[in-house]
Amino acid sequence: SSESSIISSSICLLRGKIYDAMDNRPLATSSYKEALKLDVYCFEAFDLLTSHHMLTAQEEKDFLDSLPLSQQCTEEEEELLHFLFENKLKKYNKPSDLVVPEMVNGLQDNLDVVVSLAERQYYNCDFKMCYKFTSMVMVKDPFHANCLPVHIGTLVELGKANELFYLSHKLVDLYPNNPVSWFAVGCYYLMVGHKNEHARRYLSKATTLERTYGPAWIAYGHSFAVESEHDQAMAAYFTAAQLMKGCHLPMLYIGLEYGLTNNSKLAERFFSQARSIAPEDPFVIHEEAVVAFQNGDWKNAERLFLDAMEKIKAIGNEVTVDKWEPLLNNLGHVCRKLKKYDQALEYHRQALVLIPQHPSTYAAIGYVHSLMGDFESAIDYFHTALGLKRDDTFSVTMLGHCIEMYIGDTDAYIGIQNTVVVFILQMIQLLQILKSIIFLQGTDINDKTPLRLSLTLECDMYESDVMLDTLSDTST
Repeated sequence: SSESSIISSSICLLRGKIYDAMDNRPLATSSYKEALKLDVYCFEAFDLLTSHHMLTAQEEKDFLDSLPLSQQCTEEEEELLHFLFENKLKKYNKPSDLVVPEMVNGLQDNLDVVVSLAERQYYNCDFKMCYKFTSMVMVKDPFHANCLPVHIGTLVELGKANELFYLSHKLVDLYPNNPVSWFAVGCYYLMVGHKNEHARRYLSKATTLERTYGPAWIAYGHSFAVESEHDQAMAAYFTAAQLMKGCHLPMLYIGLEYGLTNNSKLAERFFSQARSIAPEDPFVIHEEAVVAFQNGDWKNAERLFLDAMEKIKAIGNEVTVDKWEPLLNNLGHVCRKLKKYDQALEYHRQALVLIPQHPSTYAAIGYVHSLMGDFESAIDYFHTALGLKRDDTFSVTMLGHCIEMYIGDTDAYIGIQNTVVVFILQMIQLLQILKSIIFLQGTDINDKTPLRLSLTLECDMYESDVMLDTLSDTST
């Protein structure tokens, strides 16, 4: 009878919660699924499965199809339930217009429905639109449980530190026992920079309150990743990956850490896992392109970078968020490798618009100019790069090379101007001074490797340095 199945369903739900408390995710997942099969109205089980990212996208779809909706509901209720369930599942799909069944027309303003839409915007990297939706929800319900993690993530992405500070204070005052409050505080400290110790303290408080709170584990990993503590970062990301099987972010960040430790084979494996969960995510595509570049597969790297670019442009017509500066620079490097020098310069210049004073971008532009034989412009750009970062070994080496080539070029012209000779002599003096500064410094305190000056023109050490300019900042 239906009553006994409701009781059995409740027991399964309770069993699932117990397994969850014991850190046994697989058994918790199967208990929640069983609870729903016995009673499709057991929304709490469905909510736990989806909000905790327990199933992959394909598993979610198969599970929804296998639910006995038609046997347990009337036709109208079946349509409504299917709409509500599906709405919570499609978080990685492209945000499209919301089609609400006619019988429940008022639902497009329902906060849960709006949050589902916001989550879809978030996973498709349209953070401005997501912020619009989440702010709307936060005005109507300042402590909407499902909205808070998405809203906090969006505040981090958009760099709204003051707003996050205010929100986290409010949350800690009102809900000191809720992990999301401490997650918010941890994200704030991560965001303001150089406060990783503080961030870790609050994020571990969040995971102490709820061991299975995935977002806090991801942010905890970031706090180590920022300091290049790869092993600890990976341990946190792996914990998040076990807890959030249906979320691609832990996979993406594990891949990033493997990439940074020059283990491109493993990086590739994790990126393809992330891609299988979220095929449209430009971050994942970008990192796959980085691996292709490191493997010397320029054509494939270019295709993937351009694919990521298309996805971002689909959000807004122009790329205006400085988060995407590495993508533009990396496109420049690929074009240089493919000897499309004018295009390479164009991409690097676009990157300069997003982050104006970036020494490696100036060095990259100088490098392209030197390959085009325009040594005068190259010297200018390497100078600018050294003005911003005086111990940039690549720029010092290339500056020396370009000056030699420039002298060689100018000698060919009869009646060389004295001013040019004076200028060159000054350059050489400057170069000597710079070199002596670097030799005096020897080893940078933070960098355990001695600074190398013997870099060739097709400088591969520099290539990997630039390509590691990945998107692994504080995106939660």
